[in-house]
Amino acid sequence: MAVMTIGMRVRSRLTAKARSHHDHLKVLVVGMGSITPSPYELVESAARDFRPGKLTKFCERAIPRRTPYAETMTGLRWGILATGGIAGAFASDLRTAGLDLVAVGSRSQESADAFAARFDIAHAHPSYEALVSDPDVDIVYVSTPHPMHHENARLALEHGKHVLVEKAFTLNRTQAEDLQQLAAERGLLVMEAMWTRYLPHMVRIRELLADGALGEIRAVSADHTQQLPTDPAHRLNALELGGGALLDLGIYPISFVWDVLGAPTTIRAVGRLVETGADSEVATVMIHESGAVSTTLSSSRGAGPNAASIVGTEARIDIDRVWYTPTTFRVVRPDGTVQEEYVSEVEGRGMQYQALAAERLVRDGLLEGDILPIAESVAIMGALDEIRAQIGVRYPGEEDDRG
Repeated sequence: MAVMTIGMRVRSRLTAKARSHHDHLKVLVVGMGSITPSPYELVESAARDFRPGKLTKFCERAIPRRTPYAETMTGLRWGILATGGIAGAFASDLRTAGLDLVAVGSRSQESADAFAARFDIAHAHPSYEALVSDPDVDIVYVSTPHPMHHENARLALEHGKHVLVEKAFTLNRTQAEDLQQLAAERGLLVMEAMWTRYLPHMVRIRELLADGALGEIRAVSADHTQQLPTDPAHRLNALELGGGALLDLGIYPISFVWDVLGAPTTIRAVGRLVETGADSEVATVMIHESGAVSTTLSSSRGAGPNAASIVGTEARIDIDRVWYTPTTFRVVRPDGTVQEEYVSEVEGRGMQYQALAAERLVRDGLLEGDILPIAESVAIMGALDEIRAQIGVRYPGEEDDRG
């Protein structure tokens, strides 16, 4: 028997209300099969046995070792388009989850072969066209730089493949709308790979928000700040490669506040540009339909806290560094009492959760999901367009995209 964590570990200091309503304690349990006692019975027991002032640890049991993804796997066959760093991270997480990765496509046979050898992939293609033409591939992960997303995703859709597209989804809203329309016409899934939304800690946060645990949400803030290469030729600083902090880093906090508060009604942005014309820092203040205020900061020239918070009238959520990866968070009452502490326990980087979500949508015959509908990805690209207009960033060739 091997010890295995069931889904997640939650540590809570429960208020009197929560102790009398212990059904508020929820555990995400995937693919665990028949367990006696069940994970839900363990939660019930943990709630009954709670003692004030003591951290209650539960959801760890000695059980036979078994992949936690077994009951969510669909047999969909994955192909990866491009062989860069993010493609490697995704491939590794697909293997962690036991998903079916069958092909890779690169601009050279040598690169495709090396990637295939590294991840034990059966088919290595010397072009993107060859990858999307492979009859053994059902769904393609597009991992090229964002200026190529539109062209590459369109190629895959035209060849009848479902598509998971790295964020930022495209360069602008016009390109995003084109992919949305093409996928709908072909009856295919096209989905933005905003992997953070699918992580277990974000699932739990949305549960808390839906339950009204924070009261009225008044403010949300998040930053994504890193010290990245300053070479003008690096893709992060080259406008022709979609360079800038906004599309590479800022997409994370902007998508996060959108997830929590919905679309903004007012957007105000300021930024700082480098010698190439790309943005190195971007700050936003947005007002949302409820009246709540959100603030975001992105920077490619300095590493900040990379933390996030959601502030409500009854409590707040503090998400620790690095908030957009598997991490910890706390629900804190106005008097400083910690009501709940969440600790992520995720195998690998966590990119497998978005892949599992995509597989479930295809299995169920759906063209989009509730966590990040394609219409929302399109609208977020529109917001990024507005932010770029306010700070004075325009990419080469956009005149053609926008007509």
